Amino acid sequence: MIEFTFEQILTNLLLAARWTIVLSIVSFIAGGVVGFALLVMRVSKSRLLRTVVKGYIEVFQGTPLLMQLFLVFFGLPLLGIEVSPWIAATVGLTLFTSAYLAEIWRGCVEAVPKGQWEASSSLAMNYFEQLRHVILPQAARIAVGPTVGFGVQAVKDTALVSIIGFTELTKAGTMISNATFKPFLVYGLVAVIYFVLCYPLTRYARTLERKWNAAR
Repeated sequence: MIEFTFEQILTNLLLAARWTIVLSIVSFIAGGVVGFALLVMRVSKSRLLRTVVKGYIEVFQGTPLLMQLFLVFFGLPLLGIEVSPWIAATVGLTLFTSAYLAEIWRGCVEAVPKGQWEASSSLAMNYFEQLRHVILPQAARIAVGPTVGFGVQAVKDTALVSIIGFTELTKAGTMISNATFKPFLVYGLVAVIYFVLCYPLTRYARTLERKWNAAR
């Protein structure tokens, strides 16, 4: 057993939390970009595109994130593509996040009254002009709250990447716990740090939902 002071344990956990924050931000932004592309195809007039994207979303929503991370980390090397835990974690979380964001945003787009589509069509706008100038600005007001709320889930999902060897907050907690034999203290601090990261986002999401409520 290695003796660590409380300050040393907390300092090491906070240092590891930096990678949790970085991974959350990178995967959420990349997932948002991919998710937006999926959204455009999901609400397009092409039946083929809608079917492909629907299948993509159902696969990633219907399978555990942990399994997806395993497939990326252990599956890509079988194809001759060597990936580090960082790359595997980023790719896995990006694909997972994009599927959920695309579905959240699709619901927001479909919440816009159909009369808006008809009105913009009567102005001789094409599909992309309708989305850009009429539909998406209205859908964005509805989507802000749920999107920020999903960001909380994205932060907590980073805990699963510890299983593929990426050293973030949960992995660091496990390593320190094994070294100090103080699991209650270590994991208690891990839980507090996650709460400090997630609670402001939760409160912010509720505030945005009230502020941008479509009914107003």
